[in-house]
Amino acid sequence: MSLILTLRPITFPAKCQPAERTAAEELARLTGATAAAAGRPGRGLNVALAARGWAPAAAKAARAATGWMWLRVDEHGAGEVIASEGSGLFAAVRLLAHGLTGATREKLARGLLLRRSFALNRPIWDASFAQYWKSNRQFCPEQYAATLAEAGFTHLEINSLHSHFPYEDSVPGEYYSQFYTYCPGFNHFIDTPLTRGIWPTQYLDANLARLRDLAALGRKYGLKPGVCLYEPRSLPERFFQRYPTLRGARIDHPFRSRLPRYTLAQDHPVTQSHYRLAVQALMKAVPDLDAMSIWTNDSGGGFEHTASLYIGRNGGPYMIREWRSHEKIAEAAGKSIGKFLRNLREAAATVNPDFKVSLRIEPFKVEHDHLKSELGRGVHWEGPSLLARGYSLPYSHPRYADQLGVAGGMFHCQMDEREAGELKKERAQGVEPILTYSPGPVWNQEPLIGIPWPRMIHARLTQLKGIGANMVSAMGGLANTTAAPYWPNPAAIRAAQFTPDRPIADVLAAEAVRFAGATHGPALAKAWELFEEAVTWQPVVPLFCGFGFCWQRTWDRPLVPDIEAIPAAERHYYERHGCFQHNNPGINDLGKDVLFNLITRESADKMVPRFDRELLPRIAKAEKFVAATLAKCAGDAQATAVFADLRDRLRGYRHWATTLRSVAAWCSGVYGYLETKSAAQKRRYEKFLQAAIDLELANTRGLLEHFENSPTEFMVVSATGESTFIYGKNLGEHLRTKIRLMEKYRHRKPRIDRDILWRPAPNLPWPDGLETTSG
Repeated sequence: MSLILTLRPITFPAKCQPAERTAAEELARLTGATAAAAGRPGRGLNVALAARGWAPAAAKAARAATGWMWLRVDEHGAGEVIASEGSGLFAAVRLLAHGLTGATREKLARGLLLRRSFALNRPIWDASFAQYWKSNRQFCPEQYAATLAEAGFTHLEINSLHSHFPYEDSVPGEYYSQFYTYCPGFNHFIDTPLTRGIWPTQYLDANLARLRDLAALGRKYGLKPGVCLYEPRSLPERFFQRYPTLRGARIDHPFRSRLPRYTLAQDHPVTQSHYRLAVQALMKAVPDLDAMSIWTNDSGGGFEHTASLYIGRNGGPYMIREWRSHEKIAEAAGKSIGKFLRNLREAAATVNPDFKVSLRIEPFKVEHDHLKSELGRGVHWEGPSLLARGYSLPYSHPRYADQLGVAGGMFHCQMDEREAGELKKERAQGVEPILTYSPGPVWNQEPLIGIPWPRMIHARLTQLKGIGANMVSAMGGLANTTAAPYWPNPAAIRAAQFTPDRPIADVLAAEAVRFAGATHGPALAKAWELFEEAVTWQPVVPLFCGFGFCWQRTWDRPLVPDIEAIPAAERHYYERHGCFQHNNPGINDLGKDVLFNLITRESADKMVPRFDRELLPRIAKAEKFVAATLAKCAGDAQATAVFADLRDRLRGYRHWATTLRSVAAWCSGVYGYLETKSAAQKRRYEKFLQAAIDLELANTRGLLEHFENSPTEFMVVSATGESTFIYGKNLGEHLRTKIRLMEKYRHRKPRIDRDILWRPAPNLPWPDGLETTSG
């Protein structure tokens, strides 16, 4: 409930920033007051940035603090809402309107100063707003920006392609060009004299116009524009035919590509000049661009001579001569990366002195120390832990100690006691790291949305604040918040940012009452608790819990003992958008992708009972509670809407979890059958697989009904057509085909053709007389 019963007229500065007008008009909309611009503070409620000097009491209370808001409203509805930055103004207004948990009218009349826990809190790889889910239906960019500001975010990610597919040179039969769909680099927005004519002008102009529009939307809510880029990004071969001495590292994945891709030689002065001009062009388009996160050594980007390049260490001739030791190569590569980052930072700082560049640190295990010594002065590293060294981290699943590597994901809700000491060491060297956390489904529960686990998020942010972290970034963003209107995760983030001392149980109780009303609010809080309790027992199925769920076509591919018993023509409906190559073992083996062993028989044997004994029964318990509560909500339309929404998300989560269980069961059964020499054991595995197929068939029929009839958007669905990263509206048709094919081919003997690796490209057989199997 709002602490404000009546407000006098609202005043905001005549020569205002967009965020000041937005905040004032939002408060007027929520309270029924009027809002008008004026050259000086009015006698009612004044809404302004701190720099205006409209509230001396606020400045006195804040002293030298950064990142704060001041709220003062007396019994007559007069006072001020002041914030040190624009996003804080909008957050303050929403806090006033929704009720400051634990505040009283007396405190509000005296004035409340709320400090941000984190000076920087930005989304990176923002899937629904900017990256590979941006075609998701029922998504409103403005509602999303407002949600970010309300939740305490400071930035908005703006590098996003105008189209849903990148302009990238490719050849028939390869997948690699689709990795340029997300986090597009400089070359997709601007050109320099070096690259002019490589990309169509209309393509660049359309992408740059979208980038500017997203920046303008962010300004409306006081969110600073930021970008997340894969750089140094490759250039097409036709460029290097023109400038062969600028060829740098080969950075593509040789299994997924058929066309080698190279970056510029990063130490060449022409390359450095090109990047300075590129940054300056970007700053000209968006002068207030504030933050740039560089991801690399993947998805079309990479640094020369670094050990984690898919092709191995390689690069141009300018960084290091031949026959040097591995340590000397690592040192040269690390220093060169630092030089590259400083070049970007210095070029941007001529326009925005506060500009920040960060580098995702995990790919650089070998170059780690050399690279870190180059950072500081506006150049940061970004990662899930101060203990990070490569992808090896001391964090395991909170329920399953043998499941390692959860750092940065939803299950990273513990804190190693060594983290605080490492942060002090970093700062002593002049480096301020940006630590990541996971706020939603991206890389955790794709393609679902609206799954509640607010306590885990709050715990992670509370622990980050506890060690003294000042800058954080949210992996994947909040996804489609428009289609998940009763999702409690943003409230947990807001509480950790602005009211960190308030118990999360109290925060969620208040949020539940806001959504479902005083009568049914306690039941909603209990339902969230039951749902999250189930989620904490979710096993991590490598790749499949994240983007791999869609790109392996996990929901619509038939799970049968011999996948290739299904003719290629009948598999085409799902393989056409899968991350498959003609010789990728993932075509016929669910536990593998290229040369990665995703799921071993041993890990699958553990996961299946964990789904059966731990996760699925807890989902059923939550579903039973929500169904019973819905029956009590008759006559209360709002509460009914809220609980129906949660019911549908629980059901969607059950179908998703059951399919993951089926993937693990396939690996357990098929691998077990193929490994054993015992006829009795083979029969046992066949029986186990047939039971798993029965379960998955029933699950798929249920999912089909749910997908086609649920009024709730429980998953992201593309409004324009499916891609590797998102399902389309034709998922129902695909599910029907899956059911038909599973029924037809379910009784084949388990089989995996391990020689798929050596297959020739389609329509291009090997010449006669050659060995075509491994023996």
